Amino acid sequence: MLEIGFSRGNVDNTLFSKHKGKDILLFQVYVDDIIFGSTNDIMCQEFYKLMQGEFETSLMGELTFSLGLQIKQTRDGIFLSQTKYALELLKMFDMQDEQINLISEF
Repeated sequence: MLEIGFSRGNVDNTLFSKHKGKDILLFQVYVDDIIFGSTNDIMCQEFYKLMQGEFETSLMGELTFSLGLQIKQTRDGIFLSQTKYALELLKMFDMQDEQINLISEF
C-alpha cells in the first residue's frame, strides 16, 4: 500500500490514509477485515476495485458494528456506543431488570 501512495499511521500501523486534493481515504486492517471510508465516493470505488483484484472480498455496506462498538452515521456526525455490550453484560450476570435504570441514566 505504501508503494501506491498510502501513508501508514504514526500511532497505529494498521491505519492507512491517502490524500487526493482536499479528499482523504482511510482504511483500517484488523486481522482479516478491512474497514474503509472516504470523503469521495470515487476514491471508495477505486479502493474497492483494488482490493477485489488482490483478495476475495465482499462489500458489506455502511458500517454499523465493529469491535464491540455500535456505529450510527447521520448528517450530524458519527456516533459510537456500547449499548449492546452493556446489555449483554447485564444478561450474563442475570441483571436484565437493571437495564432500565442503566439506560435511563444516560
